[in-house]
Amino acid sequence: MKRYILVLALLFIGFNSFTNAQAKLGYVDSEVILTQFSESIKAQGDLDAFTNRLSGQLDSMTLAYQQSIADYQKQAETMNEAKKTEAQQKIVKMEQDIMEFRRAKFTQGTGEVYKKQEELFSPVKAKIYAAIEKVAKGESMQFVFDKSGDIILLYADSAFDITFKVLDSLKRGN
Repeated sequence: MKRYILVLALLFIGFNSFTNAQAKLGYVDSEVILTQFSESIKAQGDLDAFTNRLSGQLDSMTLAYQQSIADYQKQAETMNEAKKTEAQQKIVKMEQDIMEFRRAKFTQGTGEVYKKQEELFSPVKAKIYAAIEKVAKGESMQFVFDKSGDIILLYADSAFDITFKVLDSLKRGN
């Protein structure tokens, strides 16, 4: 019985000392940082230009495909069977090319757009994370959350918002 009380007392003391040690927390809004950090803005512009170029190619392919279908429908009655088969195969090939182009360029995780996004934003993310770490250490924070990410932040006192300190650090190049 004495042992049981001693264990409970030790647990109570340990719990009290754990709860008395307060962790300093902070948060950032990564959306604000990404929309205001010049290197991020440039990377997004480059990604948009790359995506628009690929979208233009896809639109051109789709237009040619639709035109081939329209031409086939207009001329199908006057074509012999060999010409019909050849035209149908051409249309099927164009459709397959479009699907392959979409897969190769726009598939999440493996497409060229995704790879280009990673290529452009990896250095930006590294700088942002380094700035967050620097500001957090300077403010003696143990944890920093992202208000705009997957982690849901139900309440945040604006006194702990270090978003603009991180932006300032990034803009100064520190």
